[in-house]
Amino acid sequence: MKIAVIGGTGRIGSQVVEILNASGHEAVPHSPSTGLDLLSGQGLREALDGADVVVNLTNSPTFDESSLEFFRKTMDNLVAAAGAAGTGHAVVLSIVGADRVPDLAYYRAKVLQEDVLKAGPVPYSIVRATQFFEFVDAVLSWTADENEVRLPATRVQPMAAADVARAVADVAAGEPLQGTRNVAGPEVFALDELGRITLAARGDHRAVVTDNSAGMFAAVSGDALIAEDDAVIAGTTYREWLAR
Repeated sequence: MKIAVIGGTGRIGSQVVEILNASGHEAVPHSPSTGLDLLSGQGLREALDGADVVVNLTNSPTFDESSLEFFRKTMDNLVAAAGAAGTGHAVVLSIVGADRVPDLAYYRAKVLQEDVLKAGPVPYSIVRATQFFEFVDAVLSWTADENEVRLPATRVQPMAAADVARAVADVAAGEPLQGTRNVAGPEVFALDELGRITLAARGDHRAVVTDNSAGMFAAVSGDALIAEDDAVIAGTTYREWLAR
């Protein structure tokens, strides 16, 4: 199949392209660097020409309220163009538990993106993944200084970006789900615990202080970010990933 991968030069997208091409498909990456602007729609018709499947991996440049408009506009543009092009399957990457965290604007924006896709004319699949291992250092940096890192005890179930990419590629190469596939890492951590494991592996001697008001994930309660029983569980553990 010919598969247009929008956001195909990024962390997940480049791996999705590689996996699909290695499997015998014709996966073509599209991004601003290749002339596609999903926000304005520029280059979108050309990107979808002859595509059997489109995968949308674009991300908002912000995590605040403006992300709602970004995902609404870009998804409106994609759904309209895919419908006009006769594309047979549209895939988006979203977040496990996005609908269970209404206090976070970015999570509301991802739910909006899903809803626009569901309401459109193109058969669809949604892949919801948990937080990426690769983002843990950034999460730690949000509430850190030279002496300590403050983190809430929010429960998370992170996974490797490579495992996310494999899950997206698998869905893109299959029949439309007309629904959602959840994918998650094999272990559940409290975020403060994850911070301690990470700093120890990095040889960083700062203390991790449990602070349930610290950072974006302080807005998450209970097990909102933990995958439910129907999730596909990836094989890579966090300590395995850290040791690479």
